[in-house]
Amino acid sequence: MMAAVLYGKEDLRVEQVATPEIGRHDMLVKVQAALTCGTDLKVFRRGHHARMIDPPALFGHELAGEIVAVGEEVSGFRVGQRVVAANSAPCGDCFYCRREQENLCEDLLFNNGAYAQYMRIPGRIVEKNTYVIPEGVDGRGAAMAEPLACVLHGIEDTGIRPGDTVTVIGLGPIGLMFVRLASLAGARVIAVGRRQQQLDRAQSMGAAALVLSEPGSEPVEAVRAHTEGRRGSDAVIEAVGSPAAWRGAVEMARMGGVVNFFGGCPRDTQVCLDTSLLHYSELTLKASFHHTPRHIRRALDIIAGGEIQVGDFVINEAPLKDLLSVFQHMMSHNGHLKTAILPHDD
Repeated sequence: MMAAVLYGKEDLRVEQVATPEIGRHDMLVKVQAALTCGTDLKVFRRGHHARMIDPPALFGHELAGEIVAVGEEVSGFRVGQRVVAANSAPCGDCFYCRREQENLCEDLLFNNGAYAQYMRIPGRIVEKNTYVIPEGVDGRGAAMAEPLACVLHGIEDTGIRPGDTVTVIGLGPIGLMFVRLASLAGARVIAVGRRQQQLDRAQSMGAAALVLSEPGSEPVEAVRAHTEGRRGSDAVIEAVGSPAAWRGAVEMARMGGVVNFFGGCPRDTQVCLDTSLLHYSELTLKASFHHTPRHIRRALDIIAGGEIQVGDFVINEAPLKDLLSVFQHMMSHNGHLKTAILPHDD
C-alpha cells in the first residue's frame, strides 16, 4: 500500500510499504479520509512527538474508514462497517484510569498511520475507543471526532458556565472549535487572532468580540476593554502554544478567573509568570491534554447532531501523494484549516 512515513524534521515521504497484518484482536481499516491537524504540523516541523511518535514511523492520526478485515477474537464489529478509531486507548487499570483520568494513563497506547491506504487498529483501541459512524455523517465529519474530543475535554476542564466571558487566543481549527463550543455553552466569546479572515470565521461561529493581534501589538488591553469594567475574562483559553501567548493569557484573566494553557509549547520551553498576579488575583491555571473515550463518544454525537458543521473546518481535499505539499502550505499559512487526505483518490 501507499503510506506517509515521517523520517525526521520536515522529512516526510509517501512511499510503498507493506499492508499491515492484523492479530487476533485487531482490525484492518480502509482509510476513507484522514485530516491534517496542528499537532501533525508540529510533529512534521520538529521531527518527533514526546508521547505519540518516534521516527521513522507511519504518520497521521485523525481518520475514518471502512473495516476490511477483523481478527478472530474481535466482537461487535464486522467487515463493511464504517468506523472512526481514536488515536489512543487507556489501559483501564492504572492509577489514573481508576480516577477517571484516562488521558493521563500510565500505559496510554497511541496509534499512528492514518495517512495511508490501510491502517491497523490495535486490539485495545478496537475494544475501548472505536465507534460505528452514525448515519448521515461522512468520513470527513467522523474523522473530526478526535480533535473535537480534545476541545470538549478543554471546555470541561475550564468549567465554562452560561454568562461567562471567555477569551480564545489562536483561531486555527482548534481555537475555532473552542469558540463554537463555548458559544453553544452560553458564554460570550472574545476571539483573538492574527488575521482578519480568522476573526471573520470566529464571528460566524459565535464570537461576540474580535481582537486583531498583529506582530508587535499588545492584545491584552484590547481584550480587557471588551470585558465588564475592564476586569478581564472569566476564562482564557490559549490555543497557540507559544510562551508569549501563555503569558498574555494570564494577564487577560480577571481576578478569580481560569486560564487553560491548551496549546502545547516546544519541548524544554519555560515560561516566567508574575507570582504576585497569580497569588493576589487567585487565578486558576489549567493545562488540558488529549481526550478520553467518553469525549470521543460525545464528539461523535455533536457532529451527528449538526452542532458542529464539518464544512467550517475541513475546507480542502487532496490525494495522499500531495501530502508533503499540503504540509508545506500549512507552514506558510498560519491558521490554515483542515484538509481531508483521500488515500484512494490517487
